[in-house]
Amino acid sequence: MGLKTPLHARHVALGARMVDFGGWDMPVNYGSQIEEHHAVRRDAGLFAVSHMLAVDLEGSGVREFLRRALANDVAKLKVPGKALYSCMLNEEGGVVDDLITYFFREDWFRLVVNAGTSDKDLAWLERLKAATGATLTITPRRDLAIVAIQGPKARERLWQAYPNTRAATEPLGPFSAALVGTWMVARTGYTGEDGFEVILPAGEAVPMWEKLAAGGARPAGLGARDTLRLEAGMALYGQDMDESVSPLEAGLAWTVAFDEGRDFIGRAALERQIAAGVPRQTVGLVLDDKGVLRHGQAVQTAGGAGEILS
Repeated sequence: MGLKTPLHARHVALGARMVDFGGWDMPVNYGSQIEEHHAVRRDAGLFAVSHMLAVDLEGSGVREFLRRALANDVAKLKVPGKALYSCMLNEEGGVVDDLITYFFREDWFRLVVNAGTSDKDLAWLERLKAATGATLTITPRRDLAIVAIQGPKARERLWQAYPNTRAATEPLGPFSAALVGTWMVARTGYTGEDGFEVILPAGEAVPMWEKLAAGGARPAGLGARDTLRLEAGMALYGQDMDESVSPLEAGLAWTVAFDEGRDFIGRAALERQIAAGVPRQTVGLVLDDKGVLRHGQAVQTAGGAGEILS
């Protein structure tokens, strides 16, 4: 048995098929994965994603620390609540993790990192802190849970269940967040649909989940989350990129900001890769006959052999 999120007992009570995911015991589906997928596309689906970890960076110099730590540039985050997607790279330009950074104050940024990489990420950040002499604090918020509600009706479902969230969250554009009491409500997601990801105290996760489900949001597992992000063309860490793959190879060059004068970790390696010619490229495949494209299958092309990822 893996680690358990605050909603574990609720998943079991709903008859979810549970599997290990990044060391956590997580629901794949609650019955029909296809119906869960369509619920998100047509109405609203409910995802328990507390296996992911919020990490608070607080103190003086947080912005400059993250400008060194991330390939994208948090200098872009000027308005409190704005968010940024980025890769965190090693010195060779490989992807340590892909994550979202939220800016709230000059002395407070929040990262949300992947489940299977959280321990590695924390160790990496602490090493960078020691190397740079930064005085900030790095706090893994294991006291918080994360629940996502996604779909064309997702925002309305949240506002119906929790009217107090509407005033602060209705004005939010994509990749923005608002603080509502003890909650952080972000207009982000991993499905290609509109909706919110809510970070809240762990003890409030079950009543929130039950209230949203009673209001019409359908519980959806990791299976639907995967097919939804595949349709949206979103990358998955460990499958589409890892520490041996650069963002230039993984189709994530758009997340790298080569700002003049900013020496982020991995920059020199990426510049060498650009000068020599990026050796591998992530491309889309179209299957024009019956069959299934599966992870790990070999692909033969005029440019050489490749491999199917997502």
